[in-house]
Amino acid sequence: MADKSPITPSLNNPFSQKQEMEFTVPGQIDYDPGVYEAALKSGYDLQERPVRAAGVSSIQKQHAKKRMTVWERMQVLADKGSDPKILYQNWGPNLDGASLVTAIVKVNGRDVAVYGHDFTVRAGSMDATNGSKLARLFSMAGKLGIPLVGMNDSAGAYIPAGVGGLDGYAEAFTALRKINGVVPSIMCMFGYNAGGGSYLPRQGSFIIQPNETFFGLTGPGVVKSVLGEDVTADELGGPSVHSRSGVTDFVVPDEVSALLKVKELLNYLPDNAGVAPPFQPTSDPLHRKTWDVDLLLKKAFNSPTGFNTPFDISIIIQQLCDHGDYFEIQPERARNTICALGRMGGNVVGFVGNNSAVASGQIDIDAAYKNARFIRFCNIYNIPVIFMEDTTGFLPGREQEAGGIVQAGRAMLDAIIDLRTPRFLLIVRNAYGGAYASFNNYPTGADFVCALPTTRLAVMGPAGVEYVYKDEVRNIRNSIKGRIEKATEQNRAAGMSEADAAAAAKTAVGEWQKQEEALLSQRYERELMNPNEALSLGSISQIVMPSELRKVLGEQLELHLKGYTPAPMSGVQREFH
Repeated sequence: MADKSPITPSLNNPFSQKQEMEFTVPGQIDYDPGVYEAALKSGYDLQERPVRAAGVSSIQKQHAKKRMTVWERMQVLADKGSDPKILYQNWGPNLDGASLVTAIVKVNGRDVAVYGHDFTVRAGSMDATNGSKLARLFSMAGKLGIPLVGMNDSAGAYIPAGVGGLDGYAEAFTALRKINGVVPSIMCMFGYNAGGGSYLPRQGSFIIQPNETFFGLTGPGVVKSVLGEDVTADELGGPSVHSRSGVTDFVVPDEVSALLKVKELLNYLPDNAGVAPPFQPTSDPLHRKTWDVDLLLKKAFNSPTGFNTPFDISIIIQQLCDHGDYFEIQPERARNTICALGRMGGNVVGFVGNNSAVASGQIDIDAAYKNARFIRFCNIYNIPVIFMEDTTGFLPGREQEAGGIVQAGRAMLDAIIDLRTPRFLLIVRNAYGGAYASFNNYPTGADFVCALPTTRLAVMGPAGVEYVYKDEVRNIRNSIKGRIEKATEQNRAAGMSEADAAAAAKTAVGEWQKQEEALLSQRYERELMNPNEALSLGSISQIVMPSELRKVLGEQLELHLKGYTPAPMSGVQREFH
């Protein structure tokens, strides 16, 4: 009779055979294990315990959530064939310290300090031991001058540890803050992070968040109990929320994409604030003509809307960079400004450009803070910056004023004035008023300012006609009533009815007014909204043809880098937002 007992699924492999490790020495003839070999075996078990302790079941649970284990993440991040140096392998009697892995790994051939929460142990939570462990790793990264990468996947402080978990976070916060500005750090947000698991990584230089992850002050459950609000994790702390606010710098599809993004970003970053970013030889000649810029501007400005036609500034950035490669920072936030890292002639350079394709490139609160943060980062880590100006100014209005546009604009201006690395300004088209005065011109410290022939540089945009030619405008508008009366009389004399004569006169005089004011606008552009006066005053050094942009800016970059010595920031630290 067949056995009808139910089949119970099992993750245990019945065919697996446990092999005992033998601690022999090459060339050893006999092997009689004793207390020495027993000690080696005990040490080997301690080495392997962090990797194997999770067990197949916990690993499968992690995979079912579309997450890797901390060891798998480290394998993706590290160079193929490299051997991570695992540090601080503490594993206390109550699993103290076991939920965090720290190591030095090779990434793109460079040493990088790495930590990662092991969610298979206590949900990656933090205790006092973990805090000390992280603090030691952060201090080591600062001392060695190597970048830091965090793989965050933590439920927060370990509640049974009591205040010890909070002390652990406080110790880690303090140590990470002390190396902020000493070495760059990149944080990946995996899984579900709350409380200190959110504060700690946001102290880093950049945050990368995959889809279907969460981090925030509290989770939806706490919000429901405290405020009575029903909110999903994604609505509260998902990538779409944090990428718009600037809390998250990059949104990626999954964990592998996040780790590959880390490797890509590291290619542009120096090891520390005392050295230059990595030079990368290129086969793209610096004198390459940028004909596509010429075509872009020709198509835009010869369109019916003329010089008011918007276009995407990132196309010019792409044309300037070696082989068209660049790395945009916070691409989901404030698209009216573009911040990016790229290379010209093999040298890393930062780009800050007004993007007229979005909101006419006007600088609002988000754009100002986005620019300020990126500029300060470049300043700390010895990255030269090319500014590309095409804006009609700061965004006006009650909402912006109430939100603190003055404070945000000041933060951007402060960052520009404080910038010590080689810095350049290309005026593409519009440069008006306070926006020009605060956007890296010669008075604020630029090393080189050039302009395209399409530049419209003035105290005010087209509205300036009302002030510069106020007498002419007044005469035109004061004569309208008399012209309408005269034209009406002529129309009546020609046999038109009273109503038709008045309507025709009003239309004709209206057309005349439009033409006259258009002529004044053209005169304003011809006399004032152009680079002529700025060039004569020395506010602009050179007019550059669009096809020569890479050559001119690239040569200026090389020239000024020769006279720049990479070093940590020194001197007075200004107050800024």
